[in-house]
Amino acid sequence: MTASTSIRIDQTLYDQARADAMVEHRSIAGQVEYWARVGRAALDNPDLPVGFIAESLASMAESHDDATAFIARSRRA
Repeated sequence: MTASTSIRIDQTLYDQARADAMVEHRSIAGQVEYWARVGRAALDNPDLPVGFIAESLASMAESHDDATAFIARSRRA
C-alpha cells in the first residue's frame, strides 16, 4: 500500500481534475498524479512534445497482453 499525503490546491484546478478524471476513468487524485507525471517528464525532456510524452507514459502503463503489435508500413504502394 502506498502512503498518501493531503495537499491544498486551487479550487479551479480541483474542478478541472474532477472533470478530466471522470472522462479518463480515474480518481481525482489519480488525475492529479497523472498530470504531475506528464509535467515532470515534460520538464525532464523539453525537446519532446507533451502529447508524445503523455502517449509514451500511457503505453508504458499498458499491459503487454493489451498492447498493439507494431506493423511497419512499406514505403512502396
